[in-house]
Amino acid sequence: MTQTAPLTLRPLRAEDRPQWAELWTGYLTFYESSVAPEVYDSTFARLLGDDPRDFNCIVAEQDGKLLGIVHYLFHRHAWKIEDVCYLQDLFAVPEARGTGVGRKLIEAVYAAADAKGAPDVYWMTQEFNATARQLYDRIGVLTPFIEYNRS
Repeated sequence: MTQTAPLTLRPLRAEDRPQWAELWTGYLTFYESSVAPEVYDSTFARLLGDDPRDFNCIVAEQDGKLLGIVHYLFHRHAWKIEDVCYLQDLFAVPEARGTGVGRKLIEAVYAAADAKGAPDVYWMTQEFNATARQLYDRIGVLTPFIEYNRS
């Protein structure tokens, strides 16, 4: 039996671009969406940037392979003095689902929010995402809010 290396959570690095792109494509495909190549470029640059308004990314890595990503950002909130944290994208490769990767990535965002003094972390998912919702029901609180978008 072979020994598997431990899972490592760390910030995204420039050399992660090919694997990150594969994971983000998987995420977008799951949600039946796609974006233009220039959006990949812009998003990746923002994830690596130092503008506090930009996104952050934590990756889950094992044996040199990225198994999951989480994108999040901090923003002001009219009802709070402190910033709040929006967890925008969470994705784990299918073979890593059910192994705790998603939970560890969410907990890493919770830790980042705590370190920044952000009292709230929130996210959305689609109603049909039953597998992820099983985790979310254990690690978060379902709210009664319904999202609307400009069409």
